[in-house]
Amino acid sequence: MEFFLQGLDYQIYSIVEEGDLIVTNEKDKWTEDDKKKISLNYKAKSVLCCALSKKEFNRILACKSTMEMWEKIRITYEGTDKVKETRIDILVTQYERFQMQQGESITQMYSRFTDITNGLAGVGKTYQMGDMVRKILRSLPASWTPKVTAIEDTNDLKIMSLEKLIGSLMAHEINMERLGESSSRKMQSNALKVEEDESKEGSYSQESMNNSEDEEAMLSRRLQRILAMKKNVGGYGAEFLTV
Repeated sequence: MEFFLQGLDYQIYSIVEEGDLIVTNEKDKWTEDDKKKISLNYKAKSVLCCALSKKEFNRILACKSTMEMWEKIRITYEGTDKVKETRIDILVTQYERFQMQQGESITQMYSRFTDITNGLAGVGKTYQMGDMVRKILRSLPASWTPKVTAIEDTNDLKIMSLEKLIGSLMAHEINMERLGESSSRKMQSNALKVEEDESKEGSYSQESMNNSEDEEAMLSRRLQRILAMKKNVGGYGAEFLTV
């Protein structure tokens, strides 16, 4: 809303922040400059009223000046100074404990970080760019240590921008994913190879077993034939002796 008012007319924003422009002359004695001031005062009120819902408009309906309207809206959304201090304490704690979560991408991590820093800026608490850069580097997991060390060695963290840092981290993340996919494909290929080898071994084993069973059956049949022949020969011999 502040950006909108400033972009619309900075003088209107001054009226919202500092109060209505003062006109000392009576209405029948207004000069062109007085009329311009009165017009800007009403324009500021009109801009605020048009930006509010019916419920919000009812809150500021009794206000006499644009500045009073703005202050009531500010307190409604930002709270009193005590509330603001509490919000600052909460956001500062979140900032100090900020860590990249497991399974979180750099983009998701930076989005959470931006939410915290924007919230702090909204209540008047800001950090130097170098402090935020170092904070993000400290928030990364141990697997990122080589990349963090490389960034610290090749850059002046005091003047390094967050955009440059995040771009570098995102590029490294893509490379890590690519190497991970390559490693995964290699593992899958090795697993398939092992499975094929085991399958071949199983086939060889089965074939060997089948061959062994065939040999045993063949030997068994031969042995039965030999025994039968011996039995027959033995019978003939006994008959010969009797004759």
